[in-house]
Amino acid sequence: MTDLTNEVVLVTGAARGIGAAVATMAAAAGARVGVLDIDGEGARETARRIGPAAGWAACDITCEDQVRDAVATLREDLGAPTGLVNNAGRNSYADVVSMTTQQWDEVFGVDLKGAWLMARAVLPDMTARGRGSIVNIASMHATMTCPGMFPYASAKAGLVGLTRSMALEVGPQGVRVNAVSPGYIETDLLAEYFDQEQPHVRQEAVAKHILGRLGTPDQVASVVTFLLSDAAGFVTGADWAVDGGVSARFA
Repeated sequence: MTDLTNEVVLVTGAARGIGAAVATMAAAAGARVGVLDIDGEGARETARRIGPAAGWAACDITCEDQVRDAVATLREDLGAPTGLVNNAGRNSYADVVSMTTQQWDEVFGVDLKGAWLMARAVLPDMTARGRGSIVNIASMHATMTCPGMFPYASAKAGLVGLTRSMALEVGPQGVRVNAVSPGYIETDLLAEYFDQEQPHVRQEAVAKHILGRLGTPDQVASVVTFLLSDAAGFVTGADWAVDGGVSARFA
């Protein structure tokens, strides 16, 4: 098992799905885990399931005051953060022309701005200690996409760009920054997408996978916890595809 003993890892969007899986697996690997989500009750429930190694905070990551206060509270409860997983995200199925600026800001506020605000809040502790790891949960849509995924693909492409740029900025201070780009993972977000489509869309999605199946949150979490750990000590500025081989196919 990946060793995260003595690490303090904050995970956003951890009330459910990939975030909850990452928080649970990081704690199992020895970390103290801060569970953050705009759904405070969901965050508290995830922390309760994990046990004494976890703390929680309700937090809208698009609001810098809430980010500051949540990180400060978890720092007091758990210690200075050495790891951050920017998992919180949202989608919008708006049309390029009819989409409003408010809808645009809502998507980019969570998927991109929120990741920067969280990183900004934890980086002083990491750089002061000369070590740390940030993992941004992007998407295969950052590099390849399909109709109907605007502006999700744009925001996730920006998150991968932020990952590379931030890795350059903080690498000399001993902090690593990587992205993980999941494919079709069995989460509530994916279920919401399939619910808007015909039944054959799910079947076609499964057929695109070299492995012949969709992924699970735990399979993403195992890669994330590796990147958080010293086992990935020479990995930074990278975007890891966890997509069952979808991005390896031409058609």
